[in-house]
Amino acid sequence: MKHRLTPPLAAFALACACGFASASAAAWAQPSAPLTLEAAIDLALRANPTLRAAGSEVAAQQGALTQAGARPNPELELLREGAGGEGGRDGTTTATLNIPIELGGKRAARVEAARQEGRLAAIALDAERARVRADAAAAFHDVVAAQVRERMARELVALAGRALAAADKRVEAGSLPPVEATRARVAQGGARIEALQAGRELEGARIRLAALWAGDARRLSINAAQAAALPPAPPLDQLLAQLDEAPAMRHARTQVDQREALARLERARRTPDVNLIVGAQREGPDARNRAVVGLSVPLPLFNRNDGAVLDALRRVDKARDQQDAERARLRAELAQAHARLTAALAECALISTEILPGAEDAQRAASRGFELGKFALIDVLDAQRMLAQSRNQYLNAVLDAHRAAADIVRLLGHAAVQENP
Repeated sequence: MKHRLTPPLAAFALACACGFASASAAAWAQPSAPLTLEAAIDLALRANPTLRAAGSEVAAQQGALTQAGARPNPELELLREGAGGEGGRDGTTTATLNIPIELGGKRAARVEAARQEGRLAAIALDAERARVRADAAAAFHDVVAAQVRERMARELVALAGRALAAADKRVEAGSLPPVEATRARVAQGGARIEALQAGRELEGARIRLAALWAGDARRLSINAAQAAALPPAPPLDQLLAQLDEAPAMRHARTQVDQREALARLERARRTPDVNLIVGAQREGPDARNRAVVGLSVPLPLFNRNDGAVLDALRRVDKARDQQDAERARLRAELAQAHARLTAALAECALISTEILPGAEDAQRAASRGFELGKFALIDVLDAQRMLAQSRNQYLNAVLDAHRAAADIVRLLGHAAVQENP
């Protein structure tokens, strides 16, 4: 016989899994092998502190749901009247048990409101998972791009060094004025400064990535084999079709349901509860016990909870308006992210097919021609600068594409992961 978990129990199980992951994440939060994109995302999902906090909130809502279903406690009352006679034995003793009886469906409405709160917490957990997944992907590609940029900076230092060596040879041969060697030396110094800056950017990117699982960036090793991989660009209509299942839209719809449940609870509170009174009364030591039965009913003459009902109904309207606003916001942000993704991919294609090959050929030709005395040093420096700019443009375009894809994942949640693995 198979058992299926209800949504609250499934959310509670997910929260327990997050709690177990928090206890074991510290044991392997520092990977020994070079990280791939998939490994970085998995590590962030298992050990991210903010994600663990969202899981704890889901577990806390399970306790709130249990408390919402609790019935009111009865009250035991003991009353002693009179103290006449010898030893006070002629007084009257009354013992009653007051049993509250909720009417108007208050308990069911209270449970439904708590259940909707639990759904909101579970959806917030899903949204946080999507955010962590997107942040991990973006941070990973930032590190990869920073590594590539540092390597290009070192290559540019090497090119500037070769140009300086060639300039020194020509100065010694008398075919080049000494000022040109000074210019080559200054260009090499600028390239070395850019390499130092690239190293600092790489260190900052590694720190931001490791912070997603509270790790140590100094022990972080990245597998840069995925540097040239580009994310796919699904059609915008296909992404818009997934908008209703986005965490933000699910949260907005559940917010409406939760506000409606609170409105039903306030309506139920207009119905007064009844206290059933049962007990026994005894007058003097020789008298027989007499049964006491009664009802206590509040009279709703001055407070019919009208203000609370009106407040709850207006908050339902507000939640519906916020749902419409959230849909408009998500559509706009999704369209913008898709536009950035397609533009970045088009830029990558243009640079890789037309600009980079020409810049590389120009740099090789200028360096070779300068060594043979056919070109001036300024031509070599210009070719090197153009090549560096072209490579940086391509790298920035690749990074923009991955950031736009991460934004789509952040907006659509797990539904976008299938389209943007």
